[in-house]
Amino acid sequence: MLKPHPTVLRRLVEEYETLTAAPATASGSRIADLAYTLCVSTGTRDVGRALATARAWLGPEDGSDTAAAAAPAAV
Repeated sequence: MLKPHPTVLRRLVEEYETLTAAPATASGSRIADLAYTLCVSTGTRDVGRALATARAWLGPEDGSDTAAAAAPAAV
């Protein structure tokens, strides 16, 4: 299965969470569109599972994994 670019996936998750935190100001159709896109992007059928899968794929947000991977190996 193809995975979405992490930046795109993170943006989808953040926008979905922002809109669902304040649903009175959000368009219901935009929330539904984001839920659908998250499900398609993660290969799931439930937005809760889509969010969990997206978070697992994104990993920690502090960048510690990328910093360790970028460090040269000690010889």
